Amino acid sequence: MARHTEPEQAPTPARRPELDAIRMLVVIGLVFFHSALVFAADDDFYVKNAETSGAVVIIAGFGVVWAMPLLFLISGLGAWHSLQRRGAGGFARERLLRLGVPLVFATLALNPLPQWLRLRSADADHHESYLGFLPRFYDVHLEPEEFPFLVRGEHFETGHLWFVVLLLTFSLLLVPMHRWLPRERVRRIGDRVARATLRRRGLVLLPALAFAGICAFAGLEEEYAGWHRWSYLLFFVAGFTLAADDRFRTVTRRDAGTAAWLGAALFVAAGPGFALADEPFTETTPLATASRALFGAAGWCLVVAIPGLLDRRRSKPPHAARTPTPTRRRRLYGYLAAAVLPLYVLHQPIVVAVAYFVTGWSAPILVEYAALVAIALSLTLATYEILVRRTRATRFLFGMRP
Repeated sequence: MARHTEPEQAPTPARRPELDAIRMLVVIGLVFFHSALVFAADDDFYVKNAETSGAVVIIAGFGVVWAMPLLFLISGLGAWHSLQRRGAGGFARERLLRLGVPLVFATLALNPLPQWLRLRSADADHHESYLGFLPRFYDVHLEPEEFPFLVRGEHFETGHLWFVVLLLTFSLLLVPMHRWLPRERVRRIGDRVARATLRRRGLVLLPALAFAGICAFAGLEEEYAGWHRWSYLLFFVAGFTLAADDRFRTVTRRDAGTAAWLGAALFVAAGPGFALADEPFTETTPLATASRALFGAAGWCLVVAIPGLLDRRRSKPPHAARTPTPTRRRRLYGYLAAAVLPLYVLHQPIVVAVAYFVTGWSAPILVEYAALVAIALSLTLATYEILVRRTRATRFLFGMRP
Protein backbone atom coordinates (compact mmCIF):
# COMPACT_ATOMS: atom_id res chain seq x y z
CA MET A 1 0.00 0.00 0.00
CA ALA A 2 1.35 3.40 -0.94
CA ARG A 3 2.08 5.74 1.95
CA HIS A 4 -0.39 8.58 2.16
CA THR A 5 1.09 12.05 2.25
CA GLU A 6 -0.69 15.32 2.76
CA PRO A 7 0.13 17.66 -0.13
CA GLU A 8 -0.24 20.82 1.97
CA GLN A 9 1.97 19.63 4.82
CA ALA A 10 5.24 21.60 4.90
CA PRO A 11 8.47 19.62 4.82
CA THR A 12 10.16 18.73 8.07
CA PRO A 13 12.34 21.69 9.09
CA ALA A 14 16.07 21.11 9.30
CA ARG A 15 18.06 21.82 12.45
CA ARG A 16 18.82 25.51 12.86
CA PRO A 17 22.43 25.65 14.06
CA GLU A 18 22.34 29.37 14.87
CA LEU A 19 20.08 28.50 17.78
CA ASP A 20 23.04 26.77 19.41
CA ALA A 21 24.85 30.10 19.33
CA ILE A 22 21.84 31.78 21.00
CA ARG A 23 21.86 29.15 23.73
CA MET A 24 25.57 29.68 24.32
CA LEU A 25 25.15 33.46 24.48
CA VAL A 26 22.35 33.10 27.03
CA VAL A 27 24.40 30.73 29.20
CA ILE A 28 27.48 32.97 29.04
CA GLY A 29 25.19 35.89 29.83
CA LEU A 30 24.16 34.13 33.03
CA VAL A 31 27.71 34.59 34.32
CA PHE A 32 27.25 38.35 33.89
CA PHE A 33 23.73 38.19 35.35
CA HIS A 34 24.53 36.16 38.46
CA SER A 35 27.69 38.18 39.06
CA ALA A 36 25.54 41.32 39.00
CA LEU A 37 23.24 39.90 41.70
CA VAL A 38 26.18 40.02 44.11
CA PHE A 39 25.85 43.81 43.94
CA ALA A 40 22.03 44.07 43.73
CA ALA A 41 20.27 45.82 46.58
CA ASP A 42 16.96 43.94 46.25
CA ASP A 43 18.06 40.35 45.73
CA ASP A 44 18.91 37.58 48.21
CA PHE A 45 21.92 36.10 46.41
CA TYR A 46 24.32 33.68 48.13
CA VAL A 47 27.11 36.23 48.62
CA LYS A 48 26.43 39.96 48.85
CA ASN A 49 28.80 42.84 48.49
CA ALA A 50 28.83 45.44 51.29
CA GLU A 51 28.07 48.16 48.74
CA THR A 52 25.05 47.49 46.52
CA SER A 53 23.04 49.32 43.89
CA GLY A 54 19.34 49.32 43.02
CA ALA A 55 20.19 49.90 39.36
CA VAL A 56 21.40 46.30 38.95
CA VAL A 57 17.91 44.78 39.13
CA ILE A 58 16.52 47.35 36.68
CA ILE A 59 19.28 46.68 34.13
CA ALA A 60 19.09 42.90 34.60
CA GLY A 61 15.31 42.92 34.21
CA PHE A 62 15.48 43.23 30.44
CA GLY A 63 17.46 39.97 30.28
CA VAL A 64 15.07 38.23 32.67
CA VAL A 65 12.07 38.87 30.45
CA TRP A 66 13.41 36.87 27.49
CA ALA A 67 16.59 34.87 28.27
CA MET A 68 15.31 31.80 30.15
CA PRO A 69 12.02 31.72 28.20
CA LEU A 70 14.08 31.62 25.02
CA LEU A 71 16.09 28.66 26.34
CA PHE A 72 12.85 26.77 26.97
CA LEU A 73 11.48 27.64 23.54
CA ILE A 74 14.67 26.44 21.83
CA SER A 75 14.60 23.30 23.98
CA GLY A 76 11.07 22.65 22.75
CA LEU A 77 12.25 23.02 19.16
CA GLY A 78 15.00 20.47 19.78
CA ALA A 79 12.62 18.11 21.57
CA TRP A 80 10.41 17.89 18.48
CA HIS A 81 13.32 16.77 16.30
CA SER A 82 14.61 14.35 18.94
CA LEU A 83 11.20 12.76 19.46
CA GLN A 84 10.74 12.24 15.72
CA ARG A 85 14.14 10.54 15.42
CA ARG A 86 14.09 8.39 18.54
CA GLY A 87 10.44 7.66 19.23
CA ALA A 88 8.86 7.99 22.67
CA GLY A 89 10.94 5.34 24.46
CA GLY A 90 14.27 6.41 22.99
CA PHE A 91 13.50 10.06 23.67
CA ALA A 92 12.69 9.34 27.34
CA ARG A 93 15.92 7.34 27.81
CA GLU A 94 18.00 10.04 26.14
CA ARG A 95 16.46 12.80 28.29
CA LEU A 96 16.98 10.83 31.51
CA LEU A 97 20.66 10.30 30.65
CA ARG A 98 21.43 13.78 29.31
CA LEU A 99 19.40 15.73 31.89
CA GLY A 100 18.75 13.40 34.80
CA VAL A 101 22.35 12.29 35.34
CA PRO A 102 23.88 15.81 35.49
CA LEU A 103 20.95 16.97 37.62
CA VAL A 104 21.59 14.34 40.28
CA PHE A 105 25.38 14.64 40.10
CA ALA A 106 25.52 18.43 40.26
CA THR A 107 22.87 18.68 42.98
CA LEU A 108 24.83 16.33 45.21
CA ALA A 109 28.38 17.35 44.31
CA LEU A 110 28.27 21.05 43.35
CA ASN A 111 25.24 22.69 44.92
CA PRO A 112 26.29 22.34 48.58
CA LEU A 113 29.13 24.83 47.99
CA PRO A 114 27.00 27.95 47.34
CA GLN A 115 24.81 27.18 50.35
CA TRP A 116 27.85 26.71 52.60
CA LEU A 117 29.34 29.98 51.36
CA ARG A 118 26.00 31.71 51.98
CA LEU A 119 26.24 30.83 55.67
CA ARG A 120 29.89 31.88 55.94
CA SER A 121 29.28 35.14 54.09
CA ALA A 122 26.28 36.09 56.24
CA ASP A 123 28.03 35.37 59.56
CA ALA A 124 31.73 36.08 60.10
CA ASP A 125 31.66 33.79 63.17
CA HIS A 126 30.37 30.81 61.20
CA HIS A 127 33.26 28.35 61.14
CA GLU A 128 31.52 25.07 60.30
CA SER A 129 33.64 23.02 57.89
CA TYR A 130 32.37 22.09 54.46
CA LEU A 131 32.35 18.39 55.35
CA GLY A 132 30.48 19.20 58.54
CA PHE A 133 27.85 21.11 56.56
CA LEU A 134 27.17 18.34 54.01
CA PRO A 135 24.91 16.20 56.25
CA ARG A 136 22.74 19.27 56.87
CA PHE A 137 22.49 19.90 53.12
CA TYR A 138 21.42 16.29 52.51
CA ASP A 139 18.77 16.37 55.26
CA VAL A 140 15.69 16.39 53.01
CA HIS A 141 12.00 15.56 52.87
CA LEU A 142 9.34 15.34 50.17
CA GLU A 143 6.84 18.12 49.42
CA PRO A 144 4.50 16.88 46.64
CA GLU A 145 2.68 20.23 46.51
CA GLU A 146 5.88 21.86 45.16
CA PHE A 147 5.93 19.60 42.07
CA PRO A 148 8.23 19.15 40.24
CA PHE A 149 10.57 20.37 43.02
CA LEU A 150 9.64 17.48 45.29
CA VAL A 151 12.82 17.21 47.38
CA ARG A 152 13.13 20.02 49.93
CA GLY A 153 15.20 20.80 52.99
CA GLU A 154 16.32 23.65 55.21
CA HIS A 155 19.63 23.93 53.33
CA PHE A 156 19.05 21.59 50.39
CA GLU A 157 18.28 23.15 47.01
CA THR A 158 18.48 22.45 43.32
CA GLY A 159 19.58 26.09 42.97
CA HIS A 160 20.23 27.17 39.41
CA LEU A 161 19.46 23.61 38.29
CA TRP A 162 15.75 24.45 38.48
CA PHE A 163 16.05 24.88 34.71
CA VAL A 164 17.16 21.25 34.34
CA VAL A 165 14.40 20.03 36.69
CA LEU A 166 11.72 21.78 34.65
CA LEU A 167 13.20 20.82 31.29
CA LEU A 168 13.39 17.14 32.27
CA THR A 169 9.81 17.26 33.58
CA PHE A 170 8.47 18.92 30.44
CA SER A 171 10.35 16.49 28.21
CA LEU A 172 8.97 13.43 30.00
CA LEU A 173 5.44 14.86 29.77
CA LEU A 174 5.82 14.73 25.99
CA VAL A 175 6.19 10.94 26.00
CA PRO A 176 2.58 10.01 26.88
CA MET A 177 1.32 12.86 24.71
CA HIS A 178 3.25 11.49 21.74
CA ARG A 179 1.86 8.01 22.31
CA TRP A 180 -1.77 8.77 23.14
CA LEU A 181 -2.81 11.94 21.33
CA PRO A 182 -4.65 11.39 18.01
CA ARG A 183 -1.85 12.41 15.67
CA GLU A 184 -4.01 12.88 12.60
CA ARG A 185 -6.27 15.34 14.41
CA VAL A 186 -3.28 17.17 15.90
CA ARG A 187 -1.69 17.39 12.46
CA ARG A 188 -4.85 18.88 10.96
CA ILE A 189 -5.11 21.45 13.75
CA GLY A 190 -1.46 22.39 13.30
CA ASP A 191 -1.99 22.77 9.57
CA ARG A 192 -4.92 25.15 10.11
CA VAL A 193 -2.97 27.22 12.64
CA ALA A 194 0.05 27.41 10.32
CA ARG A 195 -2.12 28.55 7.41
CA ALA A 196 -3.84 31.19 9.54
CA THR A 197 -0.61 32.66 10.91
CA LEU A 198 0.86 32.71 7.42
CA ARG A 199 -2.15 34.62 6.03
CA ARG A 200 -2.56 37.15 8.84
CA ARG A 201 0.29 39.30 10.03
CA GLY A 202 0.77 39.46 13.78
CA LEU A 203 -1.33 36.40 14.59
CA VAL A 204 1.78 34.64 15.92
CA LEU A 205 1.81 37.23 18.72
CA LEU A 206 -1.63 36.15 19.99
CA PRO A 207 -0.13 33.74 22.62
CA ALA A 208 1.11 36.87 24.40
CA LEU A 209 -2.38 37.02 25.93
CA ALA A 210 -1.90 33.59 27.54
CA PHE A 211 1.44 34.62 29.01
CA ALA A 212 -0.07 37.88 30.22
CA GLY A 213 -2.83 35.94 31.95
CA ILE A 214 -0.64 33.41 33.74
CA CYS A 215 1.80 36.10 34.91
CA ALA A 216 -1.01 38.40 36.06
CA PHE A 217 -3.05 35.85 38.01
CA ALA A 218 -0.61 33.04 38.93
CA GLY A 219 2.09 35.55 39.89
CA LEU A 220 5.84 35.44 39.34
CA GLU A 221 8.44 33.38 41.19
CA GLU A 222 11.74 35.08 41.92
CA GLU A 223 13.63 31.82 42.45
CA TYR A 224 12.87 30.75 38.87
CA ALA A 225 14.33 33.78 37.10
CA GLY A 226 11.24 35.89 37.63
CA TRP A 227 8.71 33.77 35.73
CA HIS A 228 6.12 31.42 37.17
CA ARG A 229 7.39 27.85 36.75
CA TRP A 230 4.44 26.80 34.54
CA SER A 231 4.94 29.75 32.21
CA TYR A 232 8.05 27.93 31.04
CA LEU A 233 5.91 24.94 30.04
CA LEU A 234 4.04 27.22 27.63
CA PHE A 235 7.32 28.40 26.09
CA PHE A 236 8.51 24.80 25.77
CA VAL A 237 5.26 23.66 24.14
CA ALA A 238 5.36 26.70 21.86
CA GLY A 239 8.85 25.73 20.67
CA PHE A 240 7.72 22.15 20.13
CA THR A 241 4.77 23.39 18.07
CA LEU A 242 6.79 25.87 16.01
CA ALA A 243 9.26 23.12 15.07
CA ALA A 244 6.51 20.92 13.62
CA ASP A 245 5.89 23.06 10.53
CA ASP A 246 8.41 25.19 8.68
CA ARG A 247 5.70 27.73 7.85
CA PHE A 248 5.93 28.95 11.44
CA ARG A 249 9.57 29.78 10.79
CA THR A 250 8.54 31.91 7.83
CA VAL A 251 5.99 33.69 10.02
CA THR A 252 8.47 34.49 12.81
CA ARG A 253 10.93 35.90 10.28
CA ARG A 254 8.21 38.07 8.77
CA ASP A 255 6.78 39.38 12.06
CA ALA A 256 10.05 39.62 14.03
CA GLY A 257 10.37 43.40 13.63
CA THR A 258 6.86 44.08 14.89
CA ALA A 259 7.38 41.65 17.78
CA ALA A 260 10.63 43.37 18.79
CA TRP A 261 9.14 46.86 18.93
CA LEU A 262 6.01 45.67 20.71
CA GLY A 263 7.98 43.61 23.21
CA ALA A 264 10.27 46.49 24.09
CA ALA A 265 7.30 48.87 24.49
CA LEU A 266 5.42 46.43 26.74
CA PHE A 267 8.51 45.88 28.90
CA VAL A 268 8.99 49.62 29.37
CA ALA A 269 5.30 49.99 30.24
CA ALA A 270 5.63 47.28 32.90
CA GLY A 271 8.54 49.02 34.62
CA PRO A 272 6.72 51.66 36.71
CA GLY A 273 4.46 49.06 38.29
CA PHE A 274 7.39 46.88 39.35
CA ALA A 275 9.15 49.93 40.77
CA LEU A 276 6.14 51.25 42.73
CA ALA A 277 4.50 48.07 44.05
CA ASP A 278 5.69 46.70 47.41
CA GLU A 279 5.53 43.05 46.25
CA PRO A 280 5.14 43.24 42.46
CA PHE A 281 5.65 39.49 41.97
CA THR A 282 2.68 38.47 44.12
CA GLU A 283 0.51 41.50 44.95
CA THR A 284 -3.08 41.40 43.69
CA THR A 285 -3.42 45.17 43.40
CA PRO A 286 -4.48 46.47 39.96
CA LEU A 287 -1.06 48.08 39.42
CA ALA A 288 0.96 44.94 40.21
CA THR A 289 -1.42 42.66 38.28
CA ALA A 290 -1.33 44.88 35.19
CA SER A 291 2.47 45.15 35.35
CA ARG A 292 2.85 41.37 35.48
CA ALA A 293 0.50 41.05 32.51
CA LEU A 294 2.59 43.50 30.50
CA PHE A 295 5.74 41.61 31.52
CA GLY A 296 4.30 38.29 30.33
CA ALA A 297 3.16 39.70 27.00
CA ALA A 298 6.55 41.37 26.49
CA GLY A 299 8.31 38.06 27.10
CA TRP A 300 6.44 36.26 24.33
CA CYS A 301 6.95 39.09 21.86
CA LEU A 302 10.71 39.19 22.51
CA VAL A 303 11.06 35.43 22.33
CA VAL A 304 9.42 35.52 18.90
CA ALA A 305 11.50 38.51 17.82
CA ILE A 306 15.03 37.42 18.70
CA PRO A 307 15.20 34.11 16.76
CA GLY A 308 13.19 35.66 13.93
CA LEU A 309 15.56 38.60 13.52
CA LEU A 310 18.63 36.35 13.68
CA ASP A 311 17.06 33.96 11.18
CA ARG A 312 16.47 36.89 8.82
CA ARG A 313 20.15 37.75 9.03
CA ARG A 314 21.22 34.16 8.50
CA SER A 315 19.01 33.76 5.43
CA LYS A 316 20.72 36.66 3.64
CA PRO A 317 23.55 35.68 1.26
CA PRO A 318 26.78 36.32 3.22
CA HIS A 319 29.98 37.75 1.81
CA ALA A 320 32.31 34.84 1.20
CA ALA A 321 35.35 36.66 2.57
CA ARG A 322 33.68 37.26 5.94
CA THR A 323 32.16 33.81 6.44
CA PRO A 324 33.99 30.77 7.84
CA THR A 325 34.09 27.67 5.73
CA PRO A 326 31.17 25.26 6.18
CA THR A 327 33.43 22.76 7.94
CA ARG A 328 34.69 25.33 10.45
CA ARG A 329 31.14 26.54 11.01
CA ARG A 330 29.87 23.01 11.68
CA ARG A 331 32.69 22.46 14.16
CA LEU A 332 31.91 25.71 15.95
CA TYR A 333 28.20 24.91 16.20
CA GLY A 334 29.02 21.40 17.36
CA TYR A 335 31.29 22.75 20.10
CA LEU A 336 28.70 25.28 21.22
CA ALA A 337 25.88 22.72 21.28
CA ALA A 338 27.89 20.28 23.40
CA ALA A 339 29.14 22.93 25.83
CA VAL A 340 25.84 24.61 26.76
CA LEU A 341 24.60 22.24 29.46
CA PRO A 342 27.97 21.67 31.18
CA LEU A 343 28.66 25.40 31.28
CA TYR A 344 25.20 26.03 32.69
CA VAL A 345 25.76 23.41 35.41
CA LEU A 346 29.21 24.77 36.29
CA HIS A 347 28.78 28.52 36.20
CA GLN A 348 26.86 29.40 39.37
CA PRO A 349 28.98 27.51 41.97
CA ILE A 350 32.05 29.10 40.39
CA VAL A 351 30.50 32.60 40.40
CA VAL A 352 29.57 32.26 44.09
CA ALA A 353 33.01 30.92 45.06
CA VAL A 354 34.82 33.77 43.26
CA ALA A 355 32.38 36.34 44.66
CA TYR A 356 33.10 35.15 48.21
CA PHE A 357 36.68 36.41 47.81
CA VAL A 358 36.08 39.41 45.52
CA THR A 359 33.54 40.99 47.88
CA GLY A 360 36.29 41.27 50.48
CA TRP A 361 38.19 43.77 48.34
CA SER A 362 38.16 47.49 49.00
CA ALA A 363 37.35 48.59 45.47
CA PRO A 364 34.52 50.32 43.58
CA ILE A 365 31.57 48.20 42.49
CA LEU A 366 32.47 48.37 38.80
CA VAL A 367 36.02 47.15 39.47
CA GLU A 368 34.81 44.26 41.64
CA TYR A 369 32.12 43.35 39.11
CA ALA A 370 34.53 43.35 36.17
CA ALA A 371 37.00 41.22 38.11
CA LEU A 372 34.28 38.79 39.22
CA VAL A 373 32.99 38.31 35.68
CA ALA A 374 36.45 37.90 34.18
CA ILE A 375 37.65 35.39 36.78
CA ALA A 376 34.41 33.40 36.98
CA LEU A 377 33.99 33.20 33.21
CA SER A 378 37.60 32.13 32.69
CA LEU A 379 37.35 29.46 35.39
CA THR A 380 34.04 28.15 34.02
CA LEU A 381 35.39 27.80 30.49
CA ALA A 382 38.67 26.30 31.71
CA THR A 383 36.88 23.79 33.96
CA TYR A 384 34.74 22.67 31.05
CA GLU A 385 37.65 22.42 28.63
CA ILE A 386 40.15 20.71 30.97
CA LEU A 387 38.08 18.74 33.47
CA VAL A 388 34.77 17.94 31.76
CA ARG A 389 34.97 17.34 28.03
CA ARG A 390 38.16 15.27 27.91
CA THR A 391 37.09 12.02 29.63
CA ARG A 392 34.16 9.67 29.06
CA ALA A 393 33.27 9.61 32.76
CA THR A 394 33.02 13.38 33.16
CA ARG A 395 31.22 13.76 29.83
CA PHE A 396 28.63 11.27 31.07
CA LEU A 397 28.20 13.06 34.40
CA PHE A 398 27.60 16.39 32.64
CA GLY A 399 25.13 15.03 30.10
CA MET A 400 27.45 15.01 27.09
CA ARG A 401 27.60 12.33 24.44
CA PRO A 402 30.64 10.01 24.62
